[in-house]
Amino acid sequence: MRVLIADDEPAIRKTTRIAVETSGHTALEAHNASRAVKAVEDEAFDAVFLDLMLGSDDGLDVLGRLLKVRPSLAVVMFTAYANIATAVEAMRRGAFDFIPKPFTPDQIRAVLGKIGKTRALEQRVQALESDLALESPPLDLESEEPVMQRALQIAFKAAETQATILITGPSGTGKTVLAREIHRRSSRRDGPFVTVNCPSLSKELLESGLFGHVKGSFTGAVVDTVGKVSAAEGGTLFLDEIGEMPLEIQPKLLRLLQEREYERIGEARPRKADVRVIAATNRNLAAEVKTGRFREDLFYRLNVIPVSLLGLRERAADVRRLAESYLRFLAARAGKKAAAFSSEVLAALTAYAWPGNMRELRNVIERAVILAPGDTIEASDLPEELGMRSDGHAVVLGGKVTIEQLEAEHIRRILGVSHSLDEAARTLGIDPATLYRKRQKLGLV
Repeated sequence: MRVLIADDEPAIRKTTRIAVETSGHTALEAHNASRAVKAVEDEAFDAVFLDLMLGSDDGLDVLGRLLKVRPSLAVVMFTAYANIATAVEAMRRGAFDFIPKPFTPDQIRAVLGKIGKTRALEQRVQALESDLALESPPLDLESEEPVMQRALQIAFKAAETQATILITGPSGTGKTVLAREIHRRSSRRDGPFVTVNCPSLSKELLESGLFGHVKGSFTGAVVDTVGKVSAAEGGTLFLDEIGEMPLEIQPKLLRLLQEREYERIGEARPRKADVRVIAATNRNLAAEVKTGRFREDLFYRLNVIPVSLLGLRERAADVRRLAESYLRFLAARAGKKAAAFSSEVLAALTAYAWPGNMRELRNVIERAVILAPGDTIEASDLPEELGMRSDGHAVVLGGKVTIEQLEAEHIRRILGVSHSLDEAARTLGIDPATLYRKRQKLGLV
């Protein structure tokens, strides 16, 4: 590391320099505040040892000037006037550490070791963030569709408050992505974002995972566990697929929302919780309330700010932009030059109903990038479910296709987005028996 020693005592500078250099680092010296600030302005340093009384200058003021130039600089304060109040004030203003005079070379080496470990961790985090960026496409939370625009506006306005938000929409529409962005735009952005996947665990494990438990509270509870609520303290608790939460746990979640209190399993003492709750579901919770599968009072507590995301088939104006964004990202990740879609592919992408929404769109583009032999994605690179004929052409309105081909493709898409055969038959305007025969003819049974 490159280290600057800013002290008005030559003996202190010499002692510190020897300790720094024998630790394998490079040291430069400054005997007053102006030279120290000028050095940091002109050169990059990893650390500065700064005297609290630097000649006639207050070292705490100099600390502020140094950090203004280089906010990531690790500044260690020296002082012959060691007291807790001064140490706290130095740390509050951004100092990395505090060493009282007189000090030993071992103290210098120890703090250099701490700085080195911190720098290594920061570099590791940067590397992990870079790796994550390669796995995740650029965030796209825009839309040309007015209904979607309004939903996003509501979400981002509510992000600035502490209100509970309920995000609804079909699977694959980006509910988790939106929840993370709401957290990022909130006053809790520096706190944790903790996800609870409600359908992934049994009732017992979900309750324990959410609220925690004490040792011996049930078979297998061999240690105390804090739970996700505690882990989200000061941040955001994201309840994914809240519609799947068992009825037995719902009263405890209601208490958390109403009173900001909860209890660990096996513990009678209530605990306070400072968390902001965002929930998401692909179910119609109002309908679930009518059937008795979801508590009405919990629904109203969750539904303070409702945000409803559209399926991709209702965002036809966005499909091209989203597809091209995925193409750039996935082609770069695969080390390929695929840079464009053919006009026929764009027509097919826009016409398709996308029952799997954003998740399906990404998978289709990734497959096409892998299979495409050239720089342009052609119709033959798309899967059959997008309405590709055996000759590699798309089945789209206005294209050179037969009525039978259009009918077959339309039936496939309606079946793909319908919850039942009866619903599909109603949409198509035919009776279920006719639909069954057509499915047999198309080989869809």
